[in-house]
Amino acid sequence: MEIKFEHIEYLYLLFSIPVIIVIMTYYIRWQKRTSAIFADDVLMKELAKSKSLRRRNIKYAITILVLCFIILGLSNPKIGSDLEEIKREGIEIVIAMDLSTSMLCEDIKPSRLKIAKESASHLIDQLDGDKIGLVAFAGDAFIQLPITSDYAAAQMFLDNMNTRTIKIQGTDYTAAIKESMKCFDFENKFNKSIIIITDGENNEYGAIESAQKAAEKGVFIHTLSIGSKKGDSIPMINPKGFKTGKYKKNHLEKTVITKPDYTFLSEFAKNGNGTSINIQDYDYTSEVPELLKEIDNIEKQEVSSMIFTKHTSRFQWFLGIAYILIMLNLIIIEKTNNKIKIKK
Repeated sequence: MEIKFEHIEYLYLLFSIPVIIVIMTYYIRWQKRTSAIFADDVLMKELAKSKSLRRRNIKYAITILVLCFIILGLSNPKIGSDLEEIKREGIEIVIAMDLSTSMLCEDIKPSRLKIAKESASHLIDQLDGDKIGLVAFAGDAFIQLPITSDYAAAQMFLDNMNTRTIKIQGTDYTAAIKESMKCFDFENKFNKSIIIITDGENNEYGAIESAQKAAEKGVFIHTLSIGSKKGDSIPMINPKGFKTGKYKKNHLEKTVITKPDYTFLSEFAKNGNGTSINIQDYDYTSEVPELLKEIDNIEKQEVSSMIFTKHTSRFQWFLGIAYILIMLNLIIIEKTNNKIKIKK
């Protein structure tokens, strides 16, 4: 049995649940303090006798569960129960996205990073049968999304990438290749490719050697460089991701100008048995097809695999449970049951 989500983006709403719990906790405390202002201790004790704290907590817990089930219902879980053998042709691709601060440069409007993400998104849209993975890198690197056939998930993770994703700044291509190689399953027959989307500023050593080692294992490394030849300054942003109006300066307090290193990227890709393609303006519609052509030139193997098919929508289960819980919440009252005293 396999579970997939049609609208996986709604699952992000689950992160609001802890916030709601905190709000509920503060509300209960505020309600208690407010009651104490308008009632003395004797009256408070009498009021407390008529209310059941256990029932009140149960109602709050049910409210939280209702929200969870509604969110799960909106994401529309689909359950696949039938296994079928599927034959397809394709390769495994890892997109390594440069998230260093130089990618904030606006020499290509609206910014290098924006164009980089749009180019990657356009590339994913054109794939058919290939598997895709995502790696984020700057001064360090980590796997953002393991190899998958779920293009919708890849688009969602790509959309959430930004320069705050990685705390260590720099441009470590060796780390990017190392993490990308971890994504691949070298036991299968798929050919493999790493697409590094970057502005080409190499701040670390060993990149060429890493590309050569990857190529020796049969991995093709392509580079998609983003940035104009003249370059520009790097806007500074605050922790929330908004521009401060200031620009990055060096130790001499001079504004840093970042320029893509096309020569390095060309050599880098050449040693990785790949090609280097440059995007120098906001129109990437010609460069991405060129990259796709290079990917298509990689021999695609026909590989058969067993996958779940006939995924059935199950959103109604979760919305049904939410409805039942709402009805239950309406039935439960916070007042205690008064015992009937029978006079003898």
